[in-house]
Amino acid sequence: MFAEASGGTAGGASDAASGGTPDDASAAPDDAQRGGRKRGTRRFPLWTRDTARPEGGGRAAPGDAPAPARQWPLISVLALTGLGLLLTAFDVFRVGTMLVGVALLAGAVMRWVLPGVGMLAVRSRFTDMLTYGILGLAIVLLAMMAQPDPWLTIPFLQDTLHFTVR
Repeated sequence: MFAEASGGTAGGASDAASGGTPDDASAAPDDAQRGGRKRGTRRFPLWTRDTARPEGGGRAAPGDAPAPARQWPLISVLALTGLGLLLTAFDVFRVGTMLVGVALLAGAVMRWVLPGVGMLAVRSRFTDMLTYGILGLAIVLLAMMAQPDPWLTIPFLQDTLHFTVR
């Protein structure tokens, strides 16, 4: 049982075929001595030695380009978010917060369209698009509903707010 969890094979027959015994898993020769052939197992290893890069997490530009050029998707989202926060600090609240939401929506679109987005890829492509899209849409809608003089009125959200704030 412990040999299976540590990367050994599931059955004793294949151990015997590779030259080892089922009880003698530690004495089995390494891959180089067996001609580069690996023992087959479908189980995950007990100890993880490395983490995989997320899908699309490669460079957005060639490796010889400077770092800002390789990470332009992340830098563009951060720059747009920073501009939105700056506008919010200078009392242009609605436009600034909408710009933050638009930056997240732009990140979701870039994650969907571009094959490599560098460090903008954090999780799987689907999870990143869903996360950036939902958060961006929520921020834009809430910014449009902000008081005074909201640009957008969603009745059930107003009823929920009045019910919870009473």
